[in-house]
Amino acid sequence: MVARWLQRQWFEQRRLSPALWLLAPLAGLYSVVAARNRRQARPERLAVQVIVIGNITVGGAGKTPLTLWLAGQLKERGWRPGIVSRGYGGQGLLPRPVKPDSAAVDVGDEPILLARRSGVPVWIGRDRVAVGRALLAAHPDVNVVLCDDGLQHYRLARDVELAVFDGRGAGNGWRLPAGPLREPLSRLAAVDAVICNGSPDDRLPPALPRFEMHLRAGEFYRLDDPEQRCFADDLAGRNLHALAGIGDPERFFRTLEGLGLAFNRHPFPDHHAYSAADLAFAKGGVLLMTEKDAVKCAGLTADETWVLPVEAELSPALIDLILEKLRGRQAA
Repeated sequence: MVARWLQRQWFEQRRLSPALWLLAPLAGLYSVVAARNRRQARPERLAVQVIVIGNITVGGAGKTPLTLWLAGQLKERGWRPGIVSRGYGGQGLLPRPVKPDSAAVDVGDEPILLARRSGVPVWIGRDRVAVGRALLAAHPDVNVVLCDDGLQHYRLARDVELAVFDGRGAGNGWRLPAGPLREPLSRLAAVDAVICNGSPDDRLPPALPRFEMHLRAGEFYRLDDPEQRCFADDLAGRNLHALAGIGDPERFFRTLEGLGLAFNRHPFPDHHAYSAADLAFAKGGVLLMTEKDAVKCAGLTADETWVLPVEAELSPALIDLILEKLRGRQAA
């Protein structure tokens, strides 16, 4: 599959591989167009403060669990957050709310997970400014907005920016399509903190506030009956198949290995739209998957299927830093 081949070329070494040399001119063109778009952007403010959670690389790096952690931390401290997202993989071009029982084909996979787990209003749409205003009109009690994956959406003015990296770091350091970077590493000089979901890349600016994020696995729950729970020990020794359609499927597989499980790997592209045929490999066995995949796989297989939720763990110093910046900018 072309997408997975590109991912390997981008992330498995720190230089441009010979296979991607022909893409170098396109990377230069991408850089010029991206810089022009940023210069021409006219940021618009919402009526409340905005925290943007994003990355400068393509693909998932752990933004969703970080957004859930932030929503929980803000609620514990008396804030009333709302979440806006693009809704990648859905059909939500215009602002619309996301409910826990929304269909992934309509609103995307990650927004459903956010709606189910956060307990706060979640809205999606292509134009984050319009989405934020629609959310605030429907929920006037919201006093801070979390923008999931909006670092490059410069029309939305923001008060705090967080950049997330996983253990793959900046890969070969090249811009798209020759490398995984949406923006150059120098862009990090403008963010408020970098969150490392895995070993940090030594090319990140050393003076920038940096926080480690760990994903803690919870109890498995059954896809067709979430009230049923089990532990890794209950699954050990069985014919296990693990499925992952996230930015870095190996991250999920490493988590399962850390739980002592042996299984067959089945990686899929990020945001993959599953069909019953995609899951046929598990026939007669036991299927394991992420929560992000689970929102798209309900009803697609009769095989025993277990979902593994994860929780982000970070230092409280991160939320302290964010609140300090929010309060400082309120006073200003």
